[in-house]
Amino acid sequence: MSVTLVLGGARSGKSRYAESLLRSYPTVTYVAPGAVPDGSDPEWAERISMHQARRPAQWSTMETTEIASVIRAAERPVLVDCLSTWLTRLIDDIDAWQDTERAASHLEKETVRLLDALACATVDVVLVSNEVGLSVVPGTASGRMFRDDLGRLNAAVSAASDHVVLVVAGRILDLSGCPLVTD
Repeated sequence: MSVTLVLGGARSGKSRYAESLLRSYPTVTYVAPGAVPDGSDPEWAERISMHQARRPAQWSTMETTEIASVIRAAERPVLVDCLSTWLTRLIDDIDAWQDTERAASHLEKETVRLLDALACATVDVVLVSNEVGLSVVPGTASGRMFRDDLGRLNAAVSAASDHVVLVVAGRILDLSGCPLVTD
């Protein structure tokens, strides 16, 4: 059993790489924690459709924010794609984009649940997340909150992972042996 975190920017190849890590398994539980397409955003629906088309037919998909529960109950490998859409839905679900304290409290609780589940995992788990901290500082408070909270989430999951890779322009950089930043 191992936990792998795959980080990268938009369209970097991170999802394809994460999927390749589990292709040898006969079945995989694919957790899609992002917003479910409802017809209001054709571009989002197309992105989701491309991801779905790429997955092997024998993989099952769960569209849920209950990542920790899925990992705890898993009897086959789990792929979570991705933590940034999970974080977005968690904040959306409590309507806390303008309430940084409430959002931070909720995210902290959910992150602890996720980290506890990863520590108890009995199957391989691969998590995908965007690396958004390498760009310009967002111009809105909610954008800065998202960037900062995702950075903290990625760091926490990285510390709990056996393997960490960064995908940049389709290239894979293995960060697993790199030292962790400590307080």
